[in-house]
Amino acid sequence: MASHNELGRWGERMAEEYLTRKGYSICHRNWKMGHRDLDLTALSPDGDVLVIVEVKTRRSAQYENPEEAVDWRKMRNLASAANAYIHRYNVMNEVRFDIISVVGDGQEAQIEHIKDAFTPPMY
Repeated sequence: MASHNELGRWGERMAEEYLTRKGYSICHRNWKMGHRDLDLTALSPDGDVLVIVEVKTRRSAQYENPEEAVDWRKMRNLASAANAYIHRYNVMNEVRFDIISVVGDGQEAQIEHIKDAFTPPMY
């Protein structure tokens, strides 16, 4: 497996552990709909909000912060996948889109959780 894939999986594990420590309940990891996917889906600690989490992992924030990689195309793809997820599981909860930025070397992680990071474009 390519090292960037290994780093991405590590970042997703770090994000999942972080959310679990904060009281979130993980619903799915790497949920797929065709070529689109949702990194993590979770219920907020109070169980009222379905949180769609996009995890962005980088070895360093020197050139670009990981959350800057979530552009309008990525938001549109996330919205499409989230819509399919909501219909598939008949979700009645409020939905929120978060980004978790993980910067690290595969050993130590610096994590930033951006709640309600964006409202996906309507189309």
